[in-house]
Amino acid sequence: MTQFERPEQQGLYNPKNEHDACGVGFVANIRGTKSHTIVAQGLQILTNLTHRGATGYDPKLGDGAGILIQMPDGLIRDEAKKLSIDLPALGQYACGLIFFPQSNAHRDQCEKIVTDIIKEEGQTFLTWRDVPTNNSNIADAAKALEPKIKQVIIAQGRDTKNQNHFERKLFVIRKRIEHGVKKLGLDDPAQFYIPSLSSRTIVYKGMLLANEVDTYYPDLKDERVTSALALVHQRFSTNTFPAWDLAHPFRMIAHNGEINTVQGNVNWMRARHESMQSQLVMT
Repeated sequence: MTQFERPEQQGLYNPKNEHDACGVGFVANIRGTKSHTIVAQGLQILTNLTHRGATGYDPKLGDGAGILIQMPDGLIRDEAKKLSIDLPALGQYACGLIFFPQSNAHRDQCEKIVTDIIKEEGQTFLTWRDVPTNNSNIADAAKALEPKIKQVIIAQGRDTKNQNHFERKLFVIRKRIEHGVKKLGLDDPAQFYIPSLSSRTIVYKGMLLANEVDTYYPDLKDERVTSALALVHQRFSTNTFPAWDLAHPFRMIAHNGEINTVQGNVNWMRARHESMQSQLVMT
């Protein structure tokens, strides 16, 4: 068991009783005009949330933080060109941020699952991009669990009707990838996780302090990264274990306050599974 891995239920401890009390912030241009200023303001909000977070025995060790922004088309398009890839129009491609295991062999296994499932779901794998990171100022304990971070770029498939259909396909792809990797039973300090996979938004997150997010991810200081909105989150664990995957725990929305009803929500969803249906048919 790694130093931050959740222990099994024992004595009075039950992992189901873990709670989060987090700080969130949101900034947007009401006219939908994208700019790097919005990204910078979102990061400033995140820094201002520092009082909401906790640190451990090492003052550099926090519970995690991150930011969600709209697709930074200028950055992704330029970086794709460097890899000899011409991207389709915005909305017709997706860029997902993925945490990979530290082991090269484990990483190769995960990458194969990702590319195979993208093809099986009728979408087009374009390329991988190694995400620049700077871990010089993060805690040693966070470095020990630090994943290899890559972006996967996917083009909308020929039979995909529109962007909404594409988003549903990306959701299925993400879920299938997660199940496929889980079956591998990998034992690696860094766990496989997909913080975001969308044609509309992207998440940058990690087991970082609030003011370290844009230091760790130089992308976020790049003027080509523009957005009309920024949703930020700092995790504050009241009785949980920090982890890279648990930082900034959302892909579309954020929560603030303690989650004390998770098991109740799970039970209510399970009770309704049989009655749930949708007019949207995935093909």
